[in-house]
Amino acid sequence: MDLYTLLGLAPTASAAEIKRAYRRLSRRYHPDINPGDRAAESLYKRIAEAYETLVDPDRRRSYDTGGEASAAGAATFEFTGFDFSAAAHGPQAATFTELFAEMLHPVPSADTGRPQQGADIHAAVSIAFDESMRGVERQVVVVRQDVCGACGGAGAVRTPEGRCAPCQGSGAVRWARGHMVFTKSCAACQGSGQQRMQRCAACAGHGLNVRSEGVPVSIPAGVHDGARLRVADRGHAGRRGARNGDLYVAIQVMPHHVFRRQGDDLHLTLSIGVHDAVLGTRVDVPALEEPVRLRIPPGTQAGQRFRLRERGAPTLAGGRGDLIVEVRIVLPQVVDERGKELMREFGKLYGI
Repeated sequence: MDLYTLLGLAPTASAAEIKRAYRRLSRRYHPDINPGDRAAESLYKRIAEAYETLVDPDRRRSYDTGGEASAAGAATFEFTGFDFSAAAHGPQAATFTELFAEMLHPVPSADTGRPQQGADIHAAVSIAFDESMRGVERQVVVVRQDVCGACGGAGAVRTPEGRCAPCQGSGAVRWARGHMVFTKSCAACQGSGQQRMQRCAACAGHGLNVRSEGVPVSIPAGVHDGARLRVADRGHAGRRGARNGDLYVAIQVMPHHVFRRQGDDLHLTLSIGVHDAVLGTRVDVPALEEPVRLRIPPGTQAGQRFRLRERGAPTLAGGRGDLIVEVRIVLPQVVDERGKELMREFGKLYGI
């Protein structure tokens, strides 16, 4: 993360603003205030590293011009004596608390060269019921981090070797607090005195760029509502050669006007008249591919179910569920005297 962003500052922030931001964040994330909270401790270390880099004019200049923020490992300080010819005043003057905290408890810098797996991406797709039965391919548009093409994910590009400007080729920079003068290894050249790498301008040193991309997703036949499909390696790109994250796509299947799915079985309700229920009949029942001829035996009761084997939803294992047909008896609307008389006669005959 950009050091200015980490401290909540603009790149034009003054030294006084950097100090105030560091103190404010320290009071919130310091390990002594958050005992046992490893996340807060890790964030505090990154905040302290950002402060160390930006509060020092030479290191800040090196960072702004493309140098690394700091070397991997703990920062090292060497006391080189006192200098009474010039003292730091105002925002550059350090308190004793700051001075000895930096001396006795140096903050290790983050290991920016360590491989880090890319984060996963989550998306959702809605499909029709018929599409879930036969399978379909959809394109999911995602915004993902991809490896920077300019630097190959390294965050820095090689430049013609030359003398390091921040340390004038010495490999070390002077760091003053009040009249006390310390020497630190130059962060821009890692103490070598020679500058060989420069921060990549295309990705601002992050090694990754953000771009929009269409990812084809093959949705298999028989997928159910709420299923989650995994598309390997199509998440955010990993850092320093680590593997990419994955893309997870949640499937929403729209309801059908006839079929209801329960597991791998399909259910539907079939309406028949009283005479068909009493006498029996043969009817065409809707199915996925084509209608199926179903025999309704005489004396069929309302709510009775018939199972049609392997006429249901396809399974991911290659089989098929069943089609369950539930009978609903529709009563006639008797509007004339003849109809009423027949119904009375029917009731007397069968004792209903």
